[in-house]
Parts: sequence; C-alpha cells; structure tokens
Amino acid sequence: MSKVYDQLRQGFAGRCRERGLLDEQITIRARALDTEEAIGHPEGDDFPLQKGRERLMQAEFQGARGQAFTDRYGDFSGRLSQVLEMDLANNYRRAIFVATLNAVLRHLGAVEGTVHCRDREPGICARQVASHLRETRGAVRVTQIGFQPKLIEMIQQGREFRVVDLDPDNIGIVKAGVTVEGPESTADAVSWADLLLVTGTTLVNNTIDAFLDQKPVLFYGTTIAGAGALMNWDRICPCSH
Repeated sequence: MSKVYDQLRQGFAGRCRERGLLDEQITIRARALDTEEAIGHPEGDDFPLQKGRERLMQAEFQGARGQAFTDRYGDFSGRLSQVLEMDLANNYRRAIFVATLNAVLRHLGAVEGTVHCRDREPGICARQVASHLRETRGAVRVTQIGFQPKLIEMIQQGREFRVVDLDPDNIGIVKAGVTVEGPESTADAVSWADLLLVTGTTLVNNTIDAFLDQKPVLFYGTTIAGAGALMNWDRICPCSH
C-alpha cells in the first residue's frame, strides 16, 4: 500500500482528535452513485462513469459530502473510528477511507470541491484547466494520467501531450489526435513530460507513488480533495461543488 496512507491516516486522525470527533458515535454512510446521480447528462458519452467500470462512492457526514472514484464499490456504514482503523487492503476500502476523508474535511471547512461536477460542467472545467495551464505553465510537455476525454480535447491543443490509462477498454483509443497509452508506458511518459496532470483516482487504486517526487504534479478531480489539502499538493478542479 502507498506510503502516503500512513501520513493521511495520521493527519486525518489528528484533525478529528482536535475537534473531539473520535469520542463521538458518528455514522459514515458511503454508497456508489449511479451515472445520472454522479454527473447528470454531460456532453459526450465516453466518460469513465458512463462506461460502467467505475462509480463514485459518496460519504455523507453531518451534511457534508465527499466522493471517491473506484472500480470496487458498495455500501458501508460505521463509526468514524472504524474508518480510521480500517485495513486499506483493496480499492473498496481505500475508496471508503478517501470519500470519508473528503466528507469530514469538507464538514470541518478544510477543503472545498468534494462533489463531482455535472451536466455541461465537465466541458467548462476542461476549458478552464487548459487556460490555467497556458497561463501558468506555457507550452510545456504534459502527460495526463487518467482518461478524461474533455481534458484531452482541450489540453492537447498547441502542446506536446500524452495520456496513460489503466482501463484496457481505453488503451489504443485515439481522442483528439492523441492515442491513449497503457500502464507499460507510464515510466517513459513520466520521464518525457515537464508536467504530470494526474487523476486523484491514483490514490484509490494505489498507483499514486509512481507520480510523486518525479516531476511537477498537478492533481485533478474530487477524489484527491482531502488528501491534497492534508499533503499540500497542487490540485485543480474548477467546477466541482
């Protein structure tokens, strides 16, 4: 398991301890959202959520919501202390931990943007991310980790750009002139890039260590919201709620 989780668990527990949350009998409910609940009706039909392999796990904590992408999902209900003590041995358990982290830190006011954007917002998000990169990074070479079609369409314009994804159904797809590469290309694509644009899902699927301490990293998405706040990672997610 990623070494990051030891730091996250320690930081998360500390925040909860400071607010006296560990002594309370608090229930966290996490469930997998269906596609319409998660992203509504976006433009296009090739988002990962629409293809059925991934779902958003959603934790609700005292009115605050936190989400995490995962390919292993299901319901969970328990005390906050149980989540903090959980053996994070698979994607399902890590998704529970990450969604819970996002919901609790949202409740504490430590993070924003823990709920996925909907309908036309993914397209708006992609344009804003592309503009941000042009304005702050120039025409650097970017490797994107994770298949997000709108981001590919917008970011590849006017720059050298590569995409790597784990899903066999995405590998080999050509999107906006860019061929999606498989995990065997990860090391080369990381070495080639000036900047890594990395999906927060890497935290849940336990591949995040491959992108830390390598090159400048900009994380995207709601999944990484809480961890990004605790670890002081750069994150962009302009249309999240």
